[in-house]
Amino acid sequence: MASEDITKLAESLAKTKVGGGQLSFKGQSLKLNTAEDAEEVIKQIEEFDGLEALRLEGNTVGVEAAKVIAKALEKKSELKRCHWSDMFTGRLRSEIPPALISLGDALITAGAQLVELDLSDNAFGPDGVRGFEALLKSPACYTLQELKLNNCGMGIGGGKILAAALKECHRKSSAQGKPLALKIFVAGRNRLENDGATALAEAFGIIGTLEEVHMPQNGINHPGITALAQAFAINSLLKVINLNDNTFTEKGAVAMAETLKSLRQIEVINFGDCLVRSKGAVAIADAVKEGLHKLKELNLSFCEIKRDAALTVAEAIEDKAELEKLDLNGNCLGEEGCEQLQEILEGFNMAAVLGSLSDDEGEEEDDEEEEEDEEEEEEEEEEEEEQQQLKERGQGEQDSLTPKKIIDSQDSTPVSSPPVDVATFLAFPSPEKLLRLGPKCSVLIAQQTDTTDVEKVVTALLRISSVFKDEAPVKTAVHETTDALMRKAFTSATFNSDAFVTRLLIHMGLLKSEEKIKTVPSLYGILMTLNHMVQQDYFPKSLAPVLTAFVTKPNRALDSCSFARHMLLQTLHQL
Repeated sequence: MASEDITKLAESLAKTKVGGGQLSFKGQSLKLNTAEDAEEVIKQIEEFDGLEALRLEGNTVGVEAAKVIAKALEKKSELKRCHWSDMFTGRLRSEIPPALISLGDALITAGAQLVELDLSDNAFGPDGVRGFEALLKSPACYTLQELKLNNCGMGIGGGKILAAALKECHRKSSAQGKPLALKIFVAGRNRLENDGATALAEAFGIIGTLEEVHMPQNGINHPGITALAQAFAINSLLKVINLNDNTFTEKGAVAMAETLKSLRQIEVINFGDCLVRSKGAVAIADAVKEGLHKLKELNLSFCEIKRDAALTVAEAIEDKAELEKLDLNGNCLGEEGCEQLQEILEGFNMAAVLGSLSDDEGEEEDDEEEEEDEEEEEEEEEEEEEQQQLKERGQGEQDSLTPKKIIDSQDSTPVSSPPVDVATFLAFPSPEKLLRLGPKCSVLIAQQTDTTDVEKVVTALLRISSVFKDEAPVKTAVHETTDALMRKAFTSATFNSDAFVTRLLIHMGLLKSEEKIKTVPSLYGILMTLNHMVQQDYFPKSLAPVLTAFVTKPNRALDSCSFARHMLLQTLHQL
């Protein structure tokens, strides 16, 4: 290590905060690659008697540095809180699991009894969960009360691994007479989707001691929401439920409302941007009216709630003396509805709790309401039809399917499975349909897509990428199909690459257009597909700066897919 680097490190360490059993290196931007880099950190750890909390946030720790820091932690049996968020900045995903394994093994060896483990904002993906799986199952976590894994890109696979580890921890700790009593669980922005959420719901139902659950922006639809609702009903001490920016629809909202009726300690409900719609909002209002006397905050913003339903919600809070905030912004009340809402609350002397209504969408016309209802019915019918097909094939609910089972089901050629063609997949894409197209799916889709038409190529790419999952068979099928389609397009002399990227950005909602275009509901799939695509030899490298510029810009849709965004930007910068 150069002398100037040592001086810089010493200056950073001089800012280290010590007190109350806590040693903090938070936000010092330390680059700890080797054992030598970590010498001063190790010294401080070793010399700290009674270490109860270690803060490593805002630094970057490599595999070798993690090993020697771990060695120092092996003697710190009193350690209770590990604040280890954002400590792998700039690291390859492959570096993170071994670093976590070293640190976890040290805590086990030390005989530590953790109360809090925070690994948020570490983009380790599903493999990273394997890095602390053994720790979660060990006696070091039998006493765990707070587990924070926000924005880690765990995906469905990581969610399932995490759920299994929590159940194992509860089983082992129960055998010791002191069951795991987890109180706070945080896992927002992880693309857990229905399968990951359902797996975790099972773990939550077994644990039964949760007080706060924060799982915003996870792509969870009503099957996953319903599973969580059933688990929450068992956790009678729940105070905070934050499921912001998932997709309840009426089914999920009604299931959650039923659970809320049995929860007496609830203080915060955050279902903002969850598409509960009017019927769901009325169900939630009924639950609020029946009880929830400790409620302090109710967020139903941006949920496509219409005037009458919003007024029902307002009427439900009449006797909620503890209420501090009611958020109904971004719904469909109209000017008159906003005034009526304020009048109702003024009648209760509660006007002060109402948040801003500045983003109200205005009252919808009757034909728009009918169209919305028909659209929701079609979505539910399609989903139920696919689930029924899966049941007939003996595979159970679609949510419990694994990619391996899907492949096995192809080999058995079930009579009840209707054939799938390219047109059917592109009209109603799903991972199962893509796999059922067989090994020639990539060739078939490329052959049947008119690559002289930029709009058709963009549409096909978005449909293919929409079914992306981290599981190998689906991911491979998406990549191979994308390669076949885009290689054909980009190698065509008549294909306009600039027009393609422009139309793609418009459909992604990253570039404005004078046309009224329905943007894709989630950018996760297309971002992960682009991450693969830009690395291929057929991709024009001249398009990379354009993608970089638009993916870097602040955008709400991109914020909800921060892991995929990070992966793509990292790849683009390396081109």
